[in-house]
Amino acid sequence: MLRVDNITSSYGGGLILSGMSLDVGAREVVTLIGRNGMGKSTTIRAIMGLTPARSGAITFEGERIEAARPHQIARRGIGLVPEGRQVFVRLNVEENLVATSVQRKGAGWTLERVYALFPRLAERRTQSAATLSGGEQQMLAIGRALMTNPRLLILDEATEGLAPLIREDIWNCLRQLKNDGLSILVVDRNLDALIGLADRHYVVEKGRVAWSGTSAELAQRRDNIERQIGI
Repeated sequence: MLRVDNITSSYGGGLILSGMSLDVGAREVVTLIGRNGMGKSTTIRAIMGLTPARSGAITFEGERIEAARPHQIARRGIGLVPEGRQVFVRLNVEENLVATSVQRKGAGWTLERVYALFPRLAERRTQSAATLSGGEQQMLAIGRALMTNPRLLILDEATEGLAPLIREDIWNCLRQLKNDGLSILVVDRNLDALIGLADRHYVVEKGRVAWSGTSAELAQRRDNIERQIGI
């Protein structure tokens, strides 16, 4: 479904990605893990066209997208839950959700379905997004991305800074989405949750993949991986 092939990218003249490659298959959950500053978020920004790749190729469902604009990439079927949530704080919950709604033939994400996934959002549908807790804002960011009816959902720092109970709500949501067949690419540091959720993992170091493998392989190498990513 998604293939990132040997891309490079930079900020302010400094090279951040130096030959980054990964792929995500249909109905597959894949993770990016690593220390801060190793290029995980830059990889996601490159996929979404926010920090364009300087070289290499990004292909989604057989079509090259590395030169596409962010809104074009979103319309092709990639939904983003950005780091820091970035909800529209001047809008209420329901306005946030409908603001990004995209109807696709045969697609099924509606307000009612998002509210069934996150009942807290239904309870707060007329409440300003600025007044939500961090966990509720993350639920809203996920719901907003789902309202674009994506075929691939990308989450950057899925549970960073959230309370333990809210984190478990988010992981339960992602398990449900996986069971529904949605492809997911997720960045997080919770190895227990990631091993239980994902099919494959990429460890990112200095802008490229330092190791990749299945959840079973990651579990076997866990002590080495934890040292490598600084947990």
